[in-house]
Amino acid sequence: MMILTRFQLPPPRKGIELASVWDALEEFLTALRASGASEKTVKAYKAGITDFLKFCNKKLVSELNTDDVVKWRIARLKDGFSRGVRNDIKARQLTLHYYSLYVRSFLKWLGFNDEVSTVKAPRRRVVSTLSEGEMLKLLNAARDILDLLIISLLIETGLRAQELLSLTVGDIDLNNKEIYVRSGKYGEERVVFIGPLTEEVLSKYLEAFNGNSERLIPLTYSGLYKRLKTLSKRAGVDVRKVRPHILRHTFATEALKKGLALPALQRLLGHRDIKTTQIYLHLLKEDVKRLYMEVFSKQIGRHSNTEVTTN
Repeated sequence: MMILTRFQLPPPRKGIELASVWDALEEFLTALRASGASEKTVKAYKAGITDFLKFCNKKLVSELNTDDVVKWRIARLKDGFSRGVRNDIKARQLTLHYYSLYVRSFLKWLGFNDEVSTVKAPRRRVVSTLSEGEMLKLLNAARDILDLLIISLLIETGLRAQELLSLTVGDIDLNNKEIYVRSGKYGEERVVFIGPLTEEVLSKYLEAFNGNSERLIPLTYSGLYKRLKTLSKRAGVDVRKVRPHILRHTFATEALKKGLALPALQRLLGHRDIKTTQIYLHLLKEDVKRLYMEVFSKQIGRHSNTEVTTN
């Protein structure tokens, strides 16, 4: 599920209230595409709004009302979704949070003036990262150069899994130590940089390629996932912690620890909103606490002869 982004949509045609709800949905999705939304985003909107419209069972746009939203929310929180969503309350709530945002956008586009309520997102779970020791174990357990490339790219660039798998040889600029990334999430492009480990591995790995259009990592998402799980078992690292997104989290927290500014990290990760990037600041709390204690224990030591008296 993706974070909702704002799109400047063209208004619906006159008389849209007399159209069938399904025709209106198709026009809305067309407007989304025209505004630059990726197919992944359009698919997510379609899934959420379709679920709402099927629940309402109304034929025309003019028959829809905000009471339908309230009834749909209550039913989904209580009974869950028919398929595709885990049957636990947090999963339901998270899905309904996004779906209700999509439905609100749809109804506002249709011209609804009444406030359409949404479902609050559940609290985020603690984000996991790998320690430096665990990263070294993974690298040492690599069976071949492809294993090495996957791990080095993920921990030195913070790429999303689909971004990694979409890379072609032509996206790599070793001379300038840059990689051109196409984000499937927002359909935008950005540049990330090649770290020392990735540069070393890439220099050898690229010798086997002839054309720029060839995919750099010739795997499906399932193949990537299985390879990481096998590698984690070989390395003796908890398999639950070795996933592409956890390696992305690891890159982000390590970058902040080493002094990279938050806006720079936002740009490298491809976040539209810096609030999304700020989640990694919470992971640094223990490091900040340790530094605080070191600094203030020294100050206290300098004034150890001072007596504290009370009245």
